[in-house]
Amino acid sequence: MHTLTKSSLALALSAFFSLPALAAQVPDNVQLADKQELVRGNGDEVPTLDPTMSSDTASSRVISDMFEGLVTEDLHGNIIPALAKSWDISDDGKQYTFHLRDAKWSNGDAITANDFVFALQRIVDAKTGAPYSWYVSMANIVNAAEIIKGDQPLDSLGVKALDDHTLQITLNQPVPYFTKMLAHESTFAIPEKVVKQYKEAWTKPEHIVVSGAYKLSEWVINEKIVLERNKEYWNDKQTVINKVTYLPISDVNAEYNRYRTGEIDITSVVPLELYQSIKKERPNELLTMPSLGTYYYLFNMDKKPFDDARVRKALAYSIDRDVITARILGQGQLPAYTNTPPAVAGFTVPKLEWAEWSQKERNQKAKELLKEAGYDHSHPLKFELEYNTSESHKKLAIVMASMWKKNLGAEVSIANQEWKTFLQTLSTKQFSVARYAWMGDYNEASTFLSYFASEGLNYGGWSNSDYDQALQQASVAKSDKERAELYQKAEQVFANDMPAIPVYFYTRSVLKNTHVGGYSKDNASDRRYTRDLYITK
Repeated sequence: MHTLTKSSLALALSAFFSLPALAAQVPDNVQLADKQELVRGNGDEVPTLDPTMSSDTASSRVISDMFEGLVTEDLHGNIIPALAKSWDISDDGKQYTFHLRDAKWSNGDAITANDFVFALQRIVDAKTGAPYSWYVSMANIVNAAEIIKGDQPLDSLGVKALDDHTLQITLNQPVPYFTKMLAHESTFAIPEKVVKQYKEAWTKPEHIVVSGAYKLSEWVINEKIVLERNKEYWNDKQTVINKVTYLPISDVNAEYNRYRTGEIDITSVVPLELYQSIKKERPNELLTMPSLGTYYYLFNMDKKPFDDARVRKALAYSIDRDVITARILGQGQLPAYTNTPPAVAGFTVPKLEWAEWSQKERNQKAKELLKEAGYDHSHPLKFELEYNTSESHKKLAIVMASMWKKNLGAEVSIANQEWKTFLQTLSTKQFSVARYAWMGDYNEASTFLSYFASEGLNYGGWSNSDYDQALQQASVAKSDKERAELYQKAEQVFANDMPAIPVYFYTRSVLKNTHVGGYSKDNASDRRYTRDLYITK
């Protein structure tokens, strides 16, 4: 974790920072297969391959194979150098100077500091409409928030190219996890010349230019994305896999069947109802790992009666998370009563009053709250619960509707949409209650808490000044202890207002062919780069 605040110490450790980014590490006793090609299940169809426009896991997986940032993650989720070979941090912790390595875009052009300046200005430009512009603001880059609001010009962003190989980023205040944030694709360089020439069409296979280990060879919508090795990649000599194909299969049973026939090497998920049988039949292929992820149901604050906290709390209290995690899911998931998962480094789950109650007590309180809000069995609460197409989401939505009917008399219909349409529904707030999940962009509590900040992605539109203030104070906290206490305060505010229903904390289960090496099980991050993998004989 690069949280140095003294430039002298940063310089003293620059030799460590200058280590090459880890790639495929093949043990000496392993024989590699002649054919180094990989097929990965990817769940949903990828909405975009533009790092600036990415906001979902399916896109992120593919983009992270094609593009690289100043830093990246190793097999265990640690931050390591990527396009930056080293960096210095000013004494006050507010200025980072990144020294870029000699790296090239896939067309042979040099990757320069200006490409990072262009990318970061583009994401905060209101004309771009980037879903992750808030992320740059949360990173506290100078003038990011003001530019997003239209109060400052683009060129006032605290990002400068001192020369082709030196990038300087200035923050409003020290952000101890700033380098962790730079592993997210929204901060990656993009090729200015190509983007300006082809505009929105720049990510088409015939135009796209990339900085990572793989380049786009073919993209057939709803069928496959094929990436081939990028010979211009600065660390290509450490890369083993020559070709990776991503298959968008939202039906988990169909994905499993294609895995069984040998068509897929790594699945995106495992069918819930088959988990126990798969565990017995394929123990060497099933991987269940910790994960930085929370499964929610989001409320739209603009839709009545979900502008009423009593209704939101009633729905949150009256679901039995123990039944959901143990009987419905059964893959080691944990019941969620907070926003932030316990797997997050340095985070202690706060003691919340409602989380300590028995389920019977929660159900009783839920009925009381709903009656106060004007709903009971004679005047039932009615609404539609929306989810993106997936058997597991559907199964859980049916269970939720059943629990709400039994415990509160609520009449809930469920409706599904394909992923791209569902994202549009969320962003335009055309929903009442919707399934959602947040996978951490970096291993720190702020990646979960900042989502619900007034200026966060926050599809439900919740806003609370006490919550915002706690996060703001946490970002300038003088110690880890003080920061942890402020994160707990934010969680208390969240619980008091319940802008979303935390349901469970993820584990991540996949099936992996035993011939695939280099896949780490101990990384709570969802990033598993193809550049780290290899196929054995």
